[in-house]
Amino acid sequence: MRRHVLGVTALVAFLAGWIAGSGCFSIRVATSSPNPTAPATPFQVATPASPPMAQRASTPASTAISAPAPAPDGDFATAIENVAQQVTPAVVYVAVRSIVPSLFGFGQIQQGIGSGVIFDARGYILTNDHVIAGAQEIQVVLGDGRQFTGRVIGRSPANDIAVVKIDGDNLPVATLGDSDQLRVGQWVVAIGNALGLEGGPTVTAGVVSALNRTIAPSPGEAAFGPLIQTDAAINPGNSGGPLVNLQGEVVGINTAKIQTAEGIGFAIPINKAKEIVQQLLEARPRPYLGITSVSVTPALAAAYGLPVSRGVLVIDVESGGPADQAGVQPGDIIVRLDDRDIANGDDLQAALGMHQPGDEVTLVVNRNGREISLRVTLGTAPVVQ
Repeated sequence: MRRHVLGVTALVAFLAGWIAGSGCFSIRVATSSPNPTAPATPFQVATPASPPMAQRASTPASTAISAPAPAPDGDFATAIENVAQQVTPAVVYVAVRSIVPSLFGFGQIQQGIGSGVIFDARGYILTNDHVIAGAQEIQVVLGDGRQFTGRVIGRSPANDIAVVKIDGDNLPVATLGDSDQLRVGQWVVAIGNALGLEGGPTVTAGVVSALNRTIAPSPGEAAFGPLIQTDAAINPGNSGGPLVNLQGEVVGINTAKIQTAEGIGFAIPINKAKEIVQQLLEARPRPYLGITSVSVTPALAAAYGLPVSRGVLVIDVESGGPADQAGVQPGDIIVRLDDRDIANGDDLQAALGMHQPGDEVTLVVNRNGREISLRVTLGTAPVVQ
């Protein structure tokens, strides 16, 4: 029995240690980097006959913000300054810990950074899906220094849009504009946490260089668009931050840049983002436990002396989540949910799919060789489209 305890402890510590250590192209996507100093992943540039590929630019506060009056012709410096003062408070820094594929088929967690913009006083934040994809923990920092734990409300990987929510009072809110009114040559301002530099968001200015662009994130992937092209500087860490017109309205969500060229960045039109947000917020809720886990196999059990050769090993438990409140612990092996045996992760997902958020279920776990029954009230899972 002692061998079992040490085996589970060693395996969970091994996996959790990986998790705790892990948060622009050839085309580069303006995306979250594994750490603030690591270079973004390069991609090969597409040939002229195919859509160019991009690298995501990630790194990431909001009370309604009144739009500044347009500056007189030629007074662009004043207009940009006004926009920066008006919108920057609603731009947040997003820090994540995410699971990425690693050795032996386990997940290794890396730290990444990105940006976001609060668009609703209830604490809803618009960002890129690639900023929060796989996140086990999301920390949101506002420009005034307040920090919140963020939770994913919904995701649309195909459109690189995600909605995160924080719970706070007196949040600054940015105004969403109408991207259909954009014109080539129009001045815009990009705001975001470029490279994760200290001291708050970075503000850059440029023009709308083109509309309805299409890019491919990497070779073999489907084309992504339509996008706004801009020469306002977008760098890793900017992903999820707003592209703003001179009226202080968000007209795009920054997502990518071309590494091998100067002044070529891309943003998702805000009208497209608004459509996706509406779909995400209206989607049918799904139940969840709030755990990070891996399937137990006979080989894994033999290597680490686990007490059972089938089941779902709990690596991490979301603080305050349904499993945490029920007493589930890292190292527990889930072997049954109600009357259904659980041999792997697919079995667990299928069993959860038979229930609704708010349902109470009996979770049977093997803890150090002994089976324990726990009553869990299921929570609501983030939406993925």
